[in-house]
Amino acid sequence: MTATTARPTEGRTVPAGERSAFRKALSRWDARVSPYLYVSPFFVLFAIVGLFPLLYTAYVSVHEWNLIGGKGEFVGLENFTTVLQQEYFWRALRNTLSIFLLSSVPQVVFALLIAAALDTGLRARTFWRMGVLLPYVIAPVAVALIFNDLFGDRYGLLNEVLGWVGLGPFRWHVDVLPSHLAIATMVNFRWTGYNALIFLAAMQAIPRDYYEAALIDGAGRVRTFLSITVPLLRNTILFVVITSTIGGLQIFDEPRMFDQYGLGGADRQWQTLTIYLWNVGWGQHNFGRAAAVAWLLFLVIVLIGLLNFALTRRISSTGGKR
Repeated sequence: MTATTARPTEGRTVPAGERSAFRKALSRWDARVSPYLYVSPFFVLFAIVGLFPLLYTAYVSVHEWNLIGGKGEFVGLENFTTVLQQEYFWRALRNTLSIFLLSSVPQVVFALLIAAALDTGLRARTFWRMGVLLPYVIAPVAVALIFNDLFGDRYGLLNEVLGWVGLGPFRWHVDVLPSHLAIATMVNFRWTGYNALIFLAAMQAIPRDYYEAALIDGAGRVRTFLSITVPLLRNTILFVVITSTIGGLQIFDEPRMFDQYGLGGADRQWQTLTIYLWNVGWGQHNFGRAAAVAWLLFLVIVLIGLLNFALTRRISSTGGKR
């Protein structure tokens, strides 16, 4: 005999079995749909502020688009070919890659060393951990103004200090390599502490049993760091390298504020791709070419990202075999 509910619904009673089946179906739908609903805000936000501007920039890059006249005729790949024929574009690409290498490599190394020091039994560890993050919260304009005085060509403090040991003076705002070193120093000053905290969080997740076993075997601190800490931080190191790559190729604030003109030097000796993009868009009022530069920069980032991904897979597979 089928059990029924005591409460009538639209003139009839709902069988308990039918109600149970409805709840099970609702539970199954909840288990299937809920995960997508939880992650959907990210994809909706990414589609609005990420995917749409990317596609719209691609649309602008194949049109003649000016600030005053707006959208013009369809020109295809003419904007791309025109940009690739410009000497300043290749110079900006060289400067971007040079500053990126001078900043990212030392940044990862120093961040690892700082994180290793913070992971030891220091007194007032919270104070030191907060201290390494202070350069990150300082405004980029303030950092650029301070370092601009430190790297002054005639009265800079750094040239004065280097003169005591018989070096210099260096023309930080004239020569190519010194200007790249100065800008890379500003980037390292801002981001090394931030990456150090990422490494520190990963170090604290390493089981202490490994270090105790290494201590029993007679391994020193340097040997333990190279044989235990660094291999177990492989994924974190690769994450920091990839994020530093993306950020380093999009550098704008530091070279923009390195002099009072913001053009990347008198001979564009430290002009990056983002500054070149800004000059084409807002200096020459040619948004079509600026959009083409943006897409070329995007392709450069994707290419280097794929190289990092291939390197990541190779290192991970090698570590797994070992």
